[in-house]
Amino acid sequence: MTKEERVKTMVRGAVCGLALLASLAPPAWGQERLDRTVLPIPEPRYEPITEMDARKALAPPRFELKAPEGAPNVVIILIDDIGFGHAAAFGGPINMPNLDAIANNGLRYNRFHTTALCSPTRTALLTGRNHHVNNAGAIMELATAFPGNTGVRPNSVAPLAEILRLNGYSTAAFGKYHETAPWEASVSGPFDRWPTHSGFDKFYGFIGGETNQWAPAIYDGVARVEPPHDPNYHFTTDMANQAIAWVRFQQSLTPDKPFYIYFATGATHAPHHVPPDWIAKYRGRFDGGWDRLREETLRRQIEMGVVPAGTKLTSRPAEITAWDTLSADRKRLFTRQMETFAGFAEHTDHEIGRLVQALRDMGELDNTLLFYIVGDNGASAEGGPDGTYNEMLALNGIVSDISSQMPHVDEWGGPTTYPHFAVGWAHAGNTPFQWTKQVASHFGGTRNPMVISWPARIRGARGEVRPQFHHVIDVAPTILEAVGLPEPKSVNGTTQRPMDGVSMMYTFSDPKGKDRRTTQYFEMFGNRAIYHDGWVAATRHSIPWLMAPLPPLDKDRWELYNVAVDFSQADDVAAKNPAKLKELQDLFVRRRSATTSSRSTTAVRSASTPRSPGARISWAGAPP
Repeated sequence: MTKEERVKTMVRGAVCGLALLASLAPPAWGQERLDRTVLPIPEPRYEPITEMDARKALAPPRFELKAPEGAPNVVIILIDDIGFGHAAAFGGPINMPNLDAIANNGLRYNRFHTTALCSPTRTALLTGRNHHVNNAGAIMELATAFPGNTGVRPNSVAPLAEILRLNGYSTAAFGKYHETAPWEASVSGPFDRWPTHSGFDKFYGFIGGETNQWAPAIYDGVARVEPPHDPNYHFTTDMANQAIAWVRFQQSLTPDKPFYIYFATGATHAPHHVPPDWIAKYRGRFDGGWDRLREETLRRQIEMGVVPAGTKLTSRPAEITAWDTLSADRKRLFTRQMETFAGFAEHTDHEIGRLVQALRDMGELDNTLLFYIVGDNGASAEGGPDGTYNEMLALNGIVSDISSQMPHVDEWGGPTTYPHFAVGWAHAGNTPFQWTKQVASHFGGTRNPMVISWPARIRGARGEVRPQFHHVIDVAPTILEAVGLPEPKSVNGTTQRPMDGVSMMYTFSDPKGKDRRTTQYFEMFGNRAIYHDGWVAATRHSIPWLMAPLPPLDKDRWELYNVAVDFSQADDVAAKNPAKLKELQDLFVRRRSATTSSRSTTAVRSASTPRSPGARISWAGAPP
């Protein structure tokens, strides 16, 4: 026998041996026998084996935890600080072709809501509970000792990532986190509320509220990473590369194991950093100004059907200057600001598209439940009336005048700037609604576009609009229903508080399905609202960019909107319906109070105290 023949014989023998061993291996423990309401799922107890002869003994079934049969992959994409009327998929002026493609292959949701601020929205998204239940009454940097705002997620609120991981998923988070209390964000820990101790096997991103896109503060797990010293480096590209590499490794090693990816970009939060070629795409596109942009956007939104015919354009607040009254220098500066933001958003969508294409190339996109959430709140007005070339000035209460900004206009968006746009662009980006980020009383702060795609399940309804009222807390229950998992009663030895959200899966096949979320409260910085059965009662208490004395909370003026017929909250009918207003005000108190075991964080704020520049940092202006 030749050497080659001997090798072939050995290989055949090895293959046969492996096949024999496989045939003799004990069967896996039946997944249908598992109690998935208690996590982690304990290994089964086996009867003692009394047979002393191993040749005669029968091995028990092998315990191997797997996700339910056919469970989809799950991908949540979340963009930061972008409004309802920014993206072209919802009538806006910014080209985001990958969002368009996903929407055309899935469903557009035009009555989806956030909390009006980033940390609260993110923790509600990741747990299925209202933000005060997560002790995230504001961003983590503004935590207090009061229940509902301590900045520390309780053990009775297990994140979705931990639930999926303990049910057989691979889990990974990329980009912005901002769910860790600042006193826990050091090498001393504790790391309990870092991503890798909150259910994610993998984390690559930044812990705080924002980062320099050219030179970010990155962590891989809990280890600090030095980004490449490359003049072409950009963090959004880097995080996309990391996500693609991770999922490719995960699929090559465990192709039968579903994955959960949370892909939360730092963009489009300030600083608005983007390569100049992306800015150049929008040169001259915003010369008409923010007032005209609002009118053009609403016209497109009605034509596309993402808002109902007859939707009114809400009035511009008196605190925002009319475009036609601006000087030539201001117009030149402000158009450059918006060109930069638009390029930033399109660049972000491009990097998201690379991740989606990688999933398609691997053959995984068809059975992937994908959420593309366009904003964790409305567009941000934290740049102030004129915007700023250095956002840190605005966050410290220092107003950038035009003379200090004009020398930077041609380098806007590059590494020598740390810019944010003027409030007029934020308001225009939230068309057709009133107000902006931080203003939870009105839809300009809380209504964001969302697209859901699941090619294997959403077929005949592709490209349609879904009008049901939903909130970010509804994402986690939707995923559990899609995967086929119960909401756990106990996780890691702690009894769980039930999720506040409801599943949206009924909307996948029923475009006219009756809303299953009939009530939702909103509160941020004293701005309050409650939705109930087509009505909204709302009171705006503060304005993000103004540092001025605030009235006592009990002196705030409440408004009332019948949003069943008034999509944009344009017509205040409080004077005509005092009984309905009182009914909703009482309901707000009951619902809001139910989220904590003690006094409301709204009630304990000293609302009558003027906000100094220092107070702006510690309350309304810290970088969410």
